[in-house]
Amino acid sequence: MGRRGVFVTLEGVDGCGKTTQVARLAQALAATGREVVRLREPGGTPISEKVRALLLDPSNEEMADECELLLYEASRAQLVRQLIEPALTRGAVVLCDRYADSTYAYQAAGRGLDDALVRGANALGSCGCVPDRTLVLDLDVSRAYERATAGSVDRLEAEGLAFQERVQAGYRHLAATEPGRVHLVDATGTVDEVFDRLWNDLSDLWADAPAAPFCSVGGR
Repeated sequence: MGRRGVFVTLEGVDGCGKTTQVARLAQALAATGREVVRLREPGGTPISEKVRALLLDPSNEEMADECELLLYEASRAQLVRQLIEPALTRGAVVLCDRYADSTYAYQAAGRGLDDALVRGANALGSCGCVPDRTLVLDLDVSRAYERATAGSVDRLEAEGLAFQERVQAGYRHLAATEPGRVHLVDATGTVDEVFDRLWNDLSDLWADAPAAPFCSVGGR
């Protein structure tokens, strides 16, 4: 059996620029000849995309916090079993735009759900699949919120600035309590400057990643 692949997740408040950077990382890794599977949460599989539509639909304003939590975990479990685990088994690099740390930041820190409840739900939804590295793009919340709400907004983006501030505090708490896995990355500056910081942080992981063709699944 070959070596397990590498699992990297990018996190941050809405408007921090992580989706742009996931695409840049996938492109850069493709140039090295590695197999890269690019994903997003919630979503990435037909079932998970249907759950995503429910979660982000602004008309679902009556959704209970517990319902929201369980929908995220259902979407994640399907993504892990259908795409992430098989990709890692064959040695691919998996890049995911959001993962379980988003659920902690948004549902525990943002919504105020019990930490232990959310962590337990995350353990179930992630099926034991933990990222090798999680990079949190750290940007002034007001600036990120202005970006995120410049056009049409989804249900979570519409929660307001104070909600996003609590989310960012949740991410910073994760970085402080799990420094080996969760790294804060300064997201100020140009797209290229932020990319360089991310790439340098991940360079130790790429050194051991196997080489193969590029593919993109479910990215945005």
